[in-house]
Amino acid sequence: MPQNILETSRLLIKPLTHAQLIKYLRNDHSLEKELQLNRTARTISTELKEALEETILPNVADESKNYLFSTLWTVILKAENKMAGDICIVGEPNDKGEIEIGYGTYDEFQRKGFMTEAVGAIIKWAGNQNNVRAILADTQKSNIASYRILLKNNFRKTGETEELYKWRLDFDRV
Repeated sequence: MPQNILETSRLLIKPLTHAQLIKYLRNDHSLEKELQLNRTARTISTELKEALEETILPNVADESKNYLFSTLWTVILKAENKMAGDICIVGEPNDKGEIEIGYGTYDEFQRKGFMTEAVGAIIKWAGNQNNVRAILADTQKSNIASYRILLKNNFRKTGETEELYKWRLDFDRV
């Protein structure tokens, strides 16, 4: 698998392989050791644990799929050499060229602009993929920080449910 590491001024954003996802799920610092990173305090939500076990790991293991559209991309702070959060693309582009992203910042790194920067890097990467025409995202209405990340990255609100706002960023394609 190619090493598609994205870089910004403060961050490295690295897609995790199947073996690395298993270490991520163990949450025993074996992933940090393999990546030669300093330890980070992180918790794995029930939702993320289920997504890893039921969707992400099987999709990354499926060699007929491009794992970059299914894996977790870990967000690494260059200055501290620590994992600070994760971004996931929820599967390969659909027939309209749409992908969906989800993301989270570990508690100690919130409110510092790291995820805004990381989402910007994923947008730039996705914009260079010929089969991607738009990025979708959902945020909890109560999670103001999460939807501010999308607003800062030029997403527009396209709808809502009782609990969620729905967002979209279109790429201008000829």
